[in-house]
Amino acid sequence: MPEPLLSIRDLCVDYVTARGHVRAVDSLNLDVMPGEILGVAGESGSGKSTLAQAILRTLPPPAVISRGTVRFEGRDLLELSEDELQKLRWKRISMVFQSAMDALNPVTTIGEQITDTIRAHENVSQAVADRRAGELLERVGIAADRRRSFAHQLSGGMRQRVGIALALALEPALVILDEPTTALDVIVEREILEQIRELQRQLGFAVMFITHDLARMLEFSDRVAVFYAARLAEAGPSKDMTTDPAHPYTRGLLKAFPRVHGAREELASIPGSPPSLQNPPAGCRFHPRCTQAVASCATDTPLLREVRPGHWAACPFAK
Repeated sequence: MPEPLLSIRDLCVDYVTARGHVRAVDSLNLDVMPGEILGVAGESGSGKSTLAQAILRTLPPPAVISRGTVRFEGRDLLELSEDELQKLRWKRISMVFQSAMDALNPVTTIGEQITDTIRAHENVSQAVADRRAGELLERVGIAADRRRSFAHQLSGGMRQRVGIALALALEPALVILDEPTTALDVIVEREILEQIRELQRQLGFAVMFITHDLARMLEFSDRVAVFYAARLAEAGPSKDMTTDPAHPYTRGLLKAFPRVHGAREELASIPGSPPSLQNPPAGCRFHPRCTQAVASCATDTPLLREVRPGHWAACPFAK
């Protein structure tokens, strides 16, 4: 087996306030392998976006990384200086943000934003960078002459494609997609995801794909990691997770999504709501909503264990 491109061990991220602290990522262990697409799913507030920002070390105050290691290409990102991080961001790790309209600069053209990214990391002329900006836009399905446009002159789908072009400008080894199709219609969403998949096949970069849409993720990803209340509940191959998920939470999520193919099944929602991370329940955090919970689930914290080759779940009854 190749070495992981990204290896996260015992990572904890806290939001520290005058009222105390909230642990948004709790003791996470997770790998991303070279050239794979890893999906990260979970309900809102489960820690997905916090994880992405922790990897890039762009967490806003009052968030702090309180413990753990994040090793990328053999180096612990948490030990790098800010100058070293600046050289690595976008060059080796890049990100496509949730809202392309907010992520793009409204007062400069999209071409200028791409050329500035290229020239910040590579010693090339303005003309070379401008030509590459046009090529990048064409690669994501936008005419090269649109590099003279401003963000507000583009549709939502086009802005999201510009975000992808920016993320690929320096051909990084890892691209983090933080809900890249939020607020887009389903047709544009599928087009963008298929385009990302094709670019990933051509260029060979790894992807961490963050979303709350588990059904879409299982279709798009090679492996899937499911978060619940700041902890990793389950991780395994997407095909395995689609047909036989091991954790009750993952099974509940799948039953809540309608299936396009196969036999029709009655949808069933998960009872209750996710817990507050200010005062999470003891033991298994899912136990108040779990139909399989027993008395020990309220006191014993389940550990991730390998229930099948390459398939891990944090539930004592998973098999």
